[in-house]
Amino acid sequence: MSYTIDLPLDEGPPTSYTLHEPRQFNIPSRPFTSRVAFAAVHIVADPARALVGANAVAIDWDATLAYRRHLWSLGFSVAEAMDTAQRGMGLDWTAAQELIRRSVAEGKSVGGNLASGAGTDHLTPDPNRSVDEIIAAYETQVGYVESLGGRIILMASRALAACARSADDYARVYDRILSQVKQPVIIHWLGDMFDPKLSGYWGSADLTVAMDTCLGILSNHTDKIDGIKISLLDAEREIVMRRQLPTGIRMYTGDDFNYPSLILGDSHGYSDALLGIFDAIAPAAAAAFHALDAGDTQTYCEVLEPTVALSRHIFQTPTFYYKTGITFLAYLNGYQNHFKMVGGQETARSPQHLAQLMVLADKAGLLKDPHVAVERARSFFNNLP
Repeated sequence: MSYTIDLPLDEGPPTSYTLHEPRQFNIPSRPFTSRVAFAAVHIVADPARALVGANAVAIDWDATLAYRRHLWSLGFSVAEAMDTAQRGMGLDWTAAQELIRRSVAEGKSVGGNLASGAGTDHLTPDPNRSVDEIIAAYETQVGYVESLGGRIILMASRALAACARSADDYARVYDRILSQVKQPVIIHWLGDMFDPKLSGYWGSADLTVAMDTCLGILSNHTDKIDGIKISLLDAEREIVMRRQLPTGIRMYTGDDFNYPSLILGDSHGYSDALLGIFDAIAPAAAAAFHALDAGDTQTYCEVLEPTVALSRHIFQTPTFYYKTGITFLAYLNGYQNHFKMVGGQETARSPQHLAQLMVLADKAGLLKDPHVAVERARSFFNNLP
Protein backbone atom coordinates (compact mmCIF):
# COMPACT_ATOMS: atom_id res chain seq x y z
CA MET A 1 0.00 0.00 0.00
CA SER A 2 1.34 3.45 -0.87
CA TYR A 3 0.98 6.54 1.28
CA THR A 4 1.22 9.88 -0.50
CA ILE A 5 1.13 13.35 0.98
CA ASP A 6 1.54 16.89 -0.31
CA LEU A 7 4.39 18.54 1.60
CA PRO A 8 5.59 22.18 1.67
CA LEU A 9 9.18 21.27 0.83
CA ASP A 10 9.98 24.79 -0.37
CA GLU A 11 8.31 28.16 -0.67
CA GLY A 12 6.39 27.11 -3.78
CA PRO A 13 3.31 24.88 -4.14
CA PRO A 14 3.24 21.66 -2.10
CA THR A 15 5.14 18.69 -3.52
CA SER A 16 3.61 15.22 -3.72
CA TYR A 17 5.69 12.68 -1.82
CA THR A 18 5.09 8.94 -1.45
CA LEU A 19 6.42 7.23 1.65
CA HIS A 20 8.39 3.99 1.58
CA GLU A 21 7.62 0.94 3.65
CA PRO A 22 9.29 1.26 7.07
CA ARG A 23 12.52 -0.61 7.57
CA GLN A 24 12.44 -3.64 9.85
CA PHE A 25 15.47 -3.32 12.10
CA ASN A 26 17.10 -6.37 13.68
CA ILE A 27 17.23 -5.56 17.40
CA PRO A 28 18.06 -8.52 19.69
CA SER A 29 16.70 -8.29 23.22
CA ARG A 30 20.04 -7.93 24.98
CA PRO A 31 22.24 -5.04 26.05
CA PHE A 32 24.93 -3.53 23.83
CA THR A 33 28.39 -4.85 24.64
CA SER A 34 30.92 -3.07 22.42
CA ARG A 35 29.93 0.54 23.20
CA VAL A 36 28.17 2.53 25.91
CA ALA A 37 25.26 4.45 24.37
CA PHE A 38 23.27 7.13 26.17
CA ALA A 39 20.26 8.69 24.47
CA ALA A 40 19.61 12.25 25.60
CA VAL A 41 15.83 12.31 25.59
CA HIS A 42 13.09 14.92 25.06
CA ILE A 43 10.12 15.67 27.29
CA VAL A 44 6.46 15.54 26.27
CA ALA A 45 4.52 18.68 27.14
CA ASP A 46 1.03 18.59 28.62
CA PRO A 47 -0.69 21.34 26.61
CA ALA A 48 -3.98 21.08 28.52
CA ARG A 49 -2.31 21.94 31.83
CA ALA A 50 -0.16 24.62 30.26
CA LEU A 51 -3.21 26.35 28.78
CA VAL A 52 -4.96 26.65 32.12
CA GLY A 53 -1.79 27.94 33.76
CA ALA A 54 -1.49 25.09 36.25
CA ASN A 55 2.26 24.95 35.71
CA ALA A 56 4.52 27.06 33.51
CA VAL A 57 6.43 23.85 32.68
CA ALA A 58 3.57 21.40 32.23
CA ILE A 59 4.77 17.87 31.43
CA ASP A 60 2.79 14.83 30.37
CA TRP A 61 4.45 12.41 32.77
CA ASP A 62 2.87 9.25 31.35
CA ALA A 63 4.09 9.91 27.80
CA THR A 64 7.45 11.26 28.98
CA LEU A 65 8.24 8.18 31.06
CA ALA A 66 6.83 5.81 28.44
CA TYR A 67 9.36 7.13 25.95
CA ARG A 68 12.18 6.46 28.38
CA ARG A 69 10.93 2.89 28.80
CA HIS A 70 10.93 2.57 25.01
CA LEU A 71 14.59 3.59 24.85
CA TRP A 72 15.55 1.26 27.68
CA SER A 73 13.77 -1.59 25.90
CA LEU A 74 16.02 -1.03 22.88
CA GLY A 75 19.17 -1.24 25.00
CA PHE A 76 19.99 2.43 25.51
CA SER A 77 21.00 4.20 28.67
CA VAL A 78 19.10 7.44 29.21
CA ALA A 79 20.68 10.86 29.73
CA GLU A 80 18.02 12.76 31.65
CA ALA A 81 17.31 16.48 32.07
CA MET A 82 19.88 17.53 29.47
CA ASP A 83 19.56 20.13 26.71
CA THR A 84 17.47 17.65 24.66
CA ALA A 85 14.86 17.91 27.43
CA GLN A 86 14.95 21.70 26.90
CA ARG A 87 17.12 22.25 29.94
CA GLY A 88 17.77 25.97 29.99
CA MET A 89 15.30 26.48 27.12
CA GLY A 90 11.98 25.89 28.84
CA LEU A 91 12.83 23.31 31.51
CA ASP A 92 13.90 25.11 34.67
CA TRP A 93 15.56 23.55 37.72
CA THR A 94 12.28 23.19 39.61
CA ALA A 95 10.75 21.12 36.81
CA ALA A 96 14.04 19.31 36.22
CA GLN A 97 14.05 18.06 39.81
CA GLU A 98 10.66 16.43 39.32
CA LEU A 99 11.74 14.97 35.98
CA ILE A 100 14.90 13.52 37.50
CA ARG A 101 13.06 12.14 40.53
CA ARG A 102 10.45 10.39 38.41
CA SER A 103 12.97 9.08 35.88
CA VAL A 104 15.36 7.72 38.51
CA ALA A 105 12.45 5.87 40.13
CA GLU A 106 11.26 4.57 36.75
CA GLY A 107 14.74 3.42 35.82
CA LYS A 108 15.10 1.51 39.07
CA SER A 109 11.71 -0.15 38.57
CA VAL A 110 12.58 -1.51 35.11
CA GLY A 111 16.34 -1.92 35.42
CA GLY A 112 17.11 0.95 33.06
CA ASN A 113 20.44 2.73 33.25
CA LEU A 114 20.15 6.49 33.77
CA ALA A 115 22.37 9.50 34.38
CA SER A 116 20.99 12.97 35.08
CA GLY A 117 22.20 16.47 34.40
CA ALA A 118 23.37 18.52 37.39
CA GLY A 119 24.42 22.09 36.78
CA THR A 120 23.82 25.64 37.98
CA ASP A 121 20.79 26.73 35.96
CA HIS A 122 18.88 27.95 39.01
CA LEU A 123 21.42 30.82 39.03
CA THR A 124 20.98 33.72 36.62
CA PRO A 125 24.26 34.25 34.76
CA ASP A 126 25.90 37.43 36.07
CA PRO A 127 29.52 38.57 35.58
CA ASN A 128 29.50 39.86 39.14
CA ARG A 129 28.85 36.48 40.74
CA SER A 130 31.58 34.85 42.76
CA VAL A 131 33.15 31.49 42.09
CA ASP A 132 31.91 30.38 45.51
CA GLU A 133 28.32 30.99 44.36
CA ILE A 134 28.92 28.73 41.36
CA ILE A 135 30.36 26.02 43.56
CA ALA A 136 27.39 26.22 45.93
CA ALA A 137 24.95 25.99 43.02
CA TYR A 138 26.67 22.88 41.66
CA GLU A 139 26.67 21.37 45.15
CA THR A 140 22.91 21.92 45.40
CA GLN A 141 22.12 20.11 42.17
CA VAL A 142 24.70 17.35 42.59
CA GLY A 143 23.43 16.75 46.11
CA TYR A 144 19.87 16.45 44.86
CA VAL A 145 20.70 13.84 42.21
CA GLU A 146 22.88 11.89 44.63
CA SER A 147 20.13 11.96 47.28
CA LEU A 148 18.00 9.96 44.83
CA GLY A 149 20.76 7.46 44.21
CA GLY A 150 21.26 8.82 40.71
CA ARG A 151 24.33 9.06 38.51
CA ILE A 152 25.51 12.51 37.46
CA ILE A 153 26.29 14.23 34.21
CA LEU A 154 28.08 17.41 35.29
CA MET A 155 26.62 19.99 32.93
CA ALA A 156 28.46 23.03 31.63
CA SER A 157 27.49 26.18 33.52
CA ARG A 158 26.27 29.39 31.92
CA ALA A 159 26.77 31.12 35.26
CA LEU A 160 30.40 30.02 35.40
CA ALA A 161 31.01 31.10 31.80
CA ALA A 162 29.59 34.52 32.65
CA CYS A 163 31.72 35.21 35.73
CA ALA A 164 34.95 33.24 35.28
CA ARG A 165 38.01 35.46 34.89
CA SER A 166 40.43 32.76 33.82
CA ALA A 167 40.97 29.04 33.38
CA ASP A 168 41.92 28.93 37.06
CA ASP A 169 38.32 29.68 38.01
CA TYR A 170 37.14 26.64 36.04
CA ALA A 171 39.77 24.47 37.69
CA ARG A 172 38.74 25.70 41.13
CA VAL A 173 35.05 24.92 40.53
CA TYR A 174 35.57 21.49 38.99
CA ASP A 175 38.25 20.52 41.52
CA ARG A 176 35.87 21.28 44.37
CA ILE A 177 32.87 19.45 42.90
CA LEU A 178 34.80 16.42 41.65
CA SER A 179 36.49 15.99 45.03
CA GLN A 180 33.04 15.55 46.61
CA VAL A 181 31.03 13.37 44.22
CA LYS A 182 30.10 9.91 45.44
CA GLN A 183 30.62 8.06 42.15
CA PRO A 184 32.29 8.81 38.80
CA VAL A 185 30.52 11.43 36.69
CA ILE A 186 30.33 12.33 33.03
CA ILE A 187 31.68 15.81 32.25
CA HIS A 188 29.62 17.73 29.69
CA TRP A 189 31.34 20.16 27.30
CA LEU A 190 28.67 21.82 25.16
CA GLY A 191 29.82 24.02 22.30
CA ASP A 192 28.42 27.48 21.69
CA MET A 193 26.54 26.28 18.61
CA PHE A 194 24.30 24.44 21.10
CA ASP A 195 24.32 27.25 23.65
CA PRO A 196 25.85 30.66 22.80
CA LYS A 197 26.04 31.50 26.51
CA LEU A 198 28.75 28.84 26.89
CA SER A 199 31.14 30.59 24.53
CA GLY A 200 34.71 30.58 25.81
CA TYR A 201 34.15 27.65 28.15
CA TRP A 202 37.21 26.43 30.09
CA GLY A 203 38.47 30.02 30.02
CA SER A 204 39.37 30.49 26.36
CA ALA A 205 37.75 30.99 22.96
CA ASP A 206 40.73 29.09 21.51
CA LEU A 207 39.51 25.49 21.55
CA THR A 208 43.04 24.09 21.71
CA VAL A 209 43.75 26.10 24.86
CA ALA A 210 40.34 25.22 26.28
CA MET A 211 40.97 21.54 25.63
CA ASP A 212 44.29 21.65 27.44
CA THR A 213 42.59 23.17 30.49
CA CYS A 214 39.88 20.53 30.41
CA LEU A 215 42.40 17.70 30.05
CA GLY A 216 44.31 19.02 33.03
CA ILE A 217 41.17 18.89 35.18
CA LEU A 218 40.40 15.36 33.99
CA SER A 219 43.94 14.21 34.75
CA ASN A 220 43.64 15.46 38.33
CA HIS A 221 40.44 13.50 38.99
CA THR A 222 40.61 10.27 37.01
CA ASP A 223 39.00 8.29 39.83
CA LYS A 224 35.95 10.59 39.84
CA ILE A 225 35.31 10.72 36.10
CA ASP A 226 33.64 8.06 33.97
CA GLY A 227 34.01 10.07 30.78
CA ILE A 228 33.58 13.34 28.99
CA LYS A 229 30.92 14.19 26.42
CA ILE A 230 31.95 16.87 23.96
CA SER A 231 29.46 18.47 21.60
CA LEU A 232 31.56 20.63 19.30
CA LEU A 233 30.47 19.17 15.92
CA ASP A 234 34.18 18.83 15.08
CA ALA A 235 35.21 15.23 14.50
CA GLU A 236 38.94 15.90 14.20
CA ARG A 237 39.05 17.85 17.45
CA GLU A 238 37.18 15.06 19.23
CA ILE A 239 39.67 12.49 17.93
CA VAL A 240 42.61 14.63 19.08
CA MET A 241 41.14 14.89 22.56
CA ARG A 242 40.16 11.22 22.64
CA ARG A 243 43.78 10.21 22.07
CA GLN A 244 44.90 12.37 24.99
CA LEU A 245 42.40 11.20 27.58
CA PRO A 246 43.80 9.66 30.75
CA THR A 247 43.51 5.88 30.90
CA GLY A 248 40.07 4.78 32.03
CA ILE A 249 38.19 7.93 30.97
CA ARG A 250 35.73 7.42 28.12
CA MET A 251 35.10 9.80 25.26
CA TYR A 252 31.34 10.12 24.79
CA THR A 253 30.73 11.63 21.39
CA GLY A 254 28.15 14.37 21.32
CA ASP A 255 28.77 14.99 17.61
CA ASP A 256 25.39 14.69 15.90
CA PHE A 257 27.03 15.26 12.51
CA ASN A 258 29.79 12.64 12.54
CA TYR A 259 28.71 9.97 15.04
CA PRO A 260 28.96 6.83 12.84
CA SER A 261 32.70 7.16 12.19
CA LEU A 262 33.51 8.42 15.70
CA ILE A 263 31.73 5.50 17.34
CA LEU A 264 33.25 3.01 14.90
CA GLY A 265 36.67 4.42 15.73
CA ASP A 266 40.11 3.76 14.31
CA SER A 267 43.26 1.86 15.18
CA HIS A 268 43.84 4.22 18.14
CA GLY A 269 40.40 3.87 19.76
CA TYR A 270 36.76 4.84 19.50
CA SER A 271 34.11 7.01 21.10
CA ASP A 272 31.20 5.81 23.17
CA ALA A 273 28.12 7.99 22.74
CA LEU A 274 25.80 10.41 24.47
CA LEU A 275 23.63 11.84 21.73
CA GLY A 276 20.37 13.70 21.29
CA ILE A 277 19.92 12.20 17.82
CA PHE A 278 19.49 8.75 19.40
CA ASP A 279 16.10 9.98 20.62
CA ALA A 280 15.03 10.28 16.98
CA ILE A 281 16.85 7.34 15.38
CA ALA A 282 16.68 4.86 18.24
CA PRO A 283 15.66 1.72 16.29
CA ALA A 284 18.33 2.25 13.63
CA ALA A 285 21.01 3.07 16.20
CA ALA A 286 20.11 0.02 18.30
CA ALA A 287 20.35 -2.25 15.27
CA ALA A 288 23.68 -0.69 14.35
CA PHE A 289 25.11 -1.24 17.84
CA HIS A 290 24.08 -4.87 17.81
CA ALA A 291 25.73 -5.29 14.40
CA LEU A 292 28.88 -3.71 15.82
CA ASP A 293 28.75 -6.07 18.79
CA ALA A 294 28.78 -8.95 16.28
CA GLY A 295 31.74 -7.49 14.39
CA ASP A 296 29.53 -6.69 11.38
CA THR A 297 30.82 -3.23 10.54
CA GLN A 298 29.26 -3.34 7.06
CA THR A 299 25.74 -3.58 8.48
CA TYR A 300 26.62 -1.00 11.16
CA CYS A 301 27.59 1.52 8.49
CA GLU A 302 24.74 0.60 6.15
CA VAL A 303 22.11 1.13 8.86
CA LEU A 304 23.49 4.41 10.20
CA GLU A 305 24.50 6.04 6.91
CA PRO A 306 20.99 7.25 5.91
CA THR A 307 20.40 8.65 9.40
CA VAL A 308 23.22 11.18 9.02
CA ALA A 309 21.37 13.38 6.53
CA LEU A 310 18.39 13.39 8.90
CA SER A 311 20.57 14.29 11.88
CA ARG A 312 22.39 17.07 10.06
CA HIS A 313 19.04 18.49 9.05
CA ILE A 314 17.61 18.32 12.58
CA PHE A 315 20.76 19.94 14.03
CA GLN A 316 21.25 22.59 11.36
CA THR A 317 21.81 26.20 12.40
CA PRO A 318 20.45 27.50 14.73
CA THR A 319 21.47 24.19 16.28
CA PHE A 320 19.82 24.78 19.66
CA TYR A 321 16.39 24.39 18.03
CA TYR A 322 17.06 20.73 17.25
CA LYS A 323 14.58 19.69 19.96
CA THR A 324 11.74 20.85 17.71
CA GLY A 325 12.63 18.31 15.03
CA ILE A 326 13.09 15.49 17.52
CA THR A 327 9.69 16.19 19.04
CA PHE A 328 8.01 16.41 15.61
CA LEU A 329 9.39 12.98 14.69
CA ALA A 330 8.16 11.53 17.99
CA TYR A 331 4.72 12.92 17.12
CA LEU A 332 4.77 11.43 13.61
CA ASN A 333 5.72 8.06 15.09
CA GLY A 334 2.88 8.04 17.61
CA TYR A 335 4.93 8.44 20.78
CA GLN A 336 2.88 11.48 21.74
CA ASN A 337 -0.57 12.59 20.64
CA HIS A 338 0.23 16.22 19.82
CA PHE A 339 3.00 18.44 18.51
CA LYS A 340 3.30 20.95 21.33
CA MET A 341 6.41 21.79 23.32
CA VAL A 342 7.26 23.49 26.57
CA GLY A 343 7.68 27.20 25.90
CA GLY A 344 5.98 26.98 22.50
CA GLN A 345 9.16 25.76 20.80
CA GLU A 346 7.16 23.79 18.25
CA THR A 347 7.21 27.05 16.24
CA ALA A 348 11.01 27.31 16.26
CA ARG A 349 11.39 25.54 12.89
CA SER A 350 9.62 26.37 9.65
CA PRO A 351 7.01 24.15 7.96
CA GLN A 352 9.53 23.61 5.16
CA HIS A 353 12.13 22.37 7.64
CA LEU A 354 9.65 19.93 9.20
CA ALA A 355 8.44 18.70 5.81
CA GLN A 356 12.00 17.95 4.73
CA LEU A 357 12.59 16.23 8.07
CA MET A 358 9.69 13.90 7.34
CA VAL A 359 11.17 12.98 3.95
CA LEU A 360 14.61 12.28 5.43
CA ALA A 361 13.12 10.19 8.25
CA ASP A 362 11.21 8.17 5.66
CA LYS A 363 14.34 7.60 3.59
CA ALA A 364 16.12 6.35 6.71
CA GLY A 365 13.26 3.88 7.35
CA LEU A 366 12.32 5.60 10.61
CA LEU A 367 8.59 6.25 10.12
CA LYS A 368 7.32 3.12 11.81
CA ASP A 369 3.70 3.41 10.57
CA PRO A 370 3.34 5.36 7.29
CA HIS A 371 -0.43 5.60 7.72
CA VAL A 372 -0.14 7.26 11.13
CA ALA A 373 2.70 9.51 9.93
CA VAL A 374 0.75 10.70 6.88
CA GLU A 375 -2.43 11.36 8.83
CA ARG A 376 -0.61 13.33 11.50
CA ALA A 377 1.52 15.26 9.03
CA ARG A 378 -1.51 16.07 6.90
CA SER A 379 -3.38 17.37 9.94
CA PHE A 380 -0.41 19.51 10.96
CA PHE A 381 0.44 21.00 7.58
CA ASN A 382 -3.19 21.56 6.57
CA ASN A 383 -3.91 23.50 9.75
CA LEU A 384 -1.00 25.90 9.71
CA PRO A 385 -2.04 29.54 10.22
